[in-house]
Amino acid sequence: MAKGKSKNSCKTMKVYQNKATMIEIIFVVCVLMLILLVQGQKLNATLSFREQLTDELKQQIKNEKQRTENISEMQKYMKSDAYLKKVAKGKLGLVKDNEIIFKESD
Repeated sequence: MAKGKSKNSCKTMKVYQNKATMIEIIFVVCVLMLILLVQGQKLNATLSFREQLTDELKQQIKNEKQRTENISEMQKYMKSDAYLKKVAKGKLGLVKDNEIIFKESD
């Protein structure tokens, strides 16, 4: 009878060890899943921040392209005869040969 008890005791011990091992494995898997969840949240926050930054940079690029276009148009205008005439009359006080300038007296 001692041998039967010993076999039962051995089986019981193995079942207990198997359950303990399963619980340990489940615990490790849960910890790993928790770590992955936290890292995923951090990555989502980083991604959201980077997308916002990308949108802001795209807007800045658009604004700078518009500014560059305005500068190019201003350059063309400053090379034109109309601009030269305007500057000559306004700043330098030059007139054409047949023009008369009337000024108001104070």
